[in-house]
Amino acid sequence: MKESSEDLSGETPEQQARDGIISALIAYLMWGVLPLYFILVKDVSSLEVLVHRVIWAVPFGALIIYLRKQWPEVRRALTHPRMLLYLSISALLIAGNWLVYIWAVQSDQIFQASLGYYINPLLFAVVGVFLLGEKLRSAQIAAVIIAAVGVGILTFSGGELPAIALFLGTSFTIYGVIRKKVVIGGMPGLFIETLVLLPAAAIYLVYLLLQGQAVFATEGLGRSMILVLAGPITVVPLLFFALAARRLRLATVGMMQFIAPTIQFLIGVIYGEQLTTAHLLCFGCIWAAVLLFSWNAWRSNRRPAAINP
Repeated sequence: MKESSEDLSGETPEQQARDGIISALIAYLMWGVLPLYFILVKDVSSLEVLVHRVIWAVPFGALIIYLRKQWPEVRRALTHPRMLLYLSISALLIAGNWLVYIWAVQSDQIFQASLGYYINPLLFAVVGVFLLGEKLRSAQIAAVIIAAVGVGILTFSGGELPAIALFLGTSFTIYGVIRKKVVIGGMPGLFIETLVLLPAAAIYLVYLLLQGQAVFATEGLGRSMILVLAGPITVVPLLFFALAARRLRLATVGMMQFIAPTIQFLIGVIYGEQLTTAHLLCFGCIWAAVLLFSWNAWRSNRRPAAINP
C-alpha cells in the first residue's frame, strides 16, 4: 500500500519498529476478535450487517482521511477512470468476501472462516507464479503442497469441501491482485470502495425499513448503535495496519498476519464448533505450511530498512 501523506523522518528506527509492532498487534487483534461482533448481531441477517458495514464505514473513513490529509489522493482516484474502474471491481470482491465471512460466523463456521485467511498468503504465492511469472523457492513450494494436502484431508477424509475457506481465500487473493494495480493508500482505497457500494447499500436498507424487516431503527437506540459500530470496526483496523506497514519489514508484517486467524480459530473452539480429526489434520498441515512459508519469507526479506509500502 502507499501511504504517502505520513512523514516518518522524525522517528528513530527503534521508534518505528516499536510503533509498527504496536500498530500491527492492534490491527490483527481487532481482526482476530471480529467474529465476536458478528456473533453479537447473529439475529440480524448477514446482508443487513453487510449493509451497515458499508454505510457506516463511509463517514468514519472520511473522518480519518480528513485527519490524515489524504483528500487529494481520493480526488485523484475519483477523477481517474481506469483507477476508479479497478476500485469498483475490488469493491464488489470485498463486499462478497465480507458477506460470506459474516454468514460463515453467524452459521457457526468460524473454523472455515479462519482457514480461509490461513491459506490466503499461500494462494498469493501461487497467483504470483501463474500471473506474474514469479519463481517459488523450494520451501515455498513445499508449503503450498503441505497446505493442499491439508485441504485434501478435510475434503476427502472429513467429507467436507471447505468451500467457505476456499472462497474467502480466493476472493481476497483476487482482491489483493487488483489492488496492487492501483497506486493508492489503504484508507483512501477502502473509502472509495465503500463509496462505490454506498448507493446499493442505502437503497437496500431503505427497502428493509419500508418492508418492516430491518433491525436498524426498529429495535431501540442501543441495537441501532451496535449496528453503527460496523463502520469503525471495518475502518480502524485498516488504519492501524497502514501505520504498521509503513514502519515494519514485509517479512514481519507477513508473519504477524497469522495472529488474526489463530484468534478466530480459538473463538471457534470456545464457542463449541465441532473439531473433528479431519479438522485437526487439516489445520495441522496449514500451520506447518504457514510456519515454513513465514520462516522462508523472513530469511529472504531480512533488510535493515523499513518497508515503505
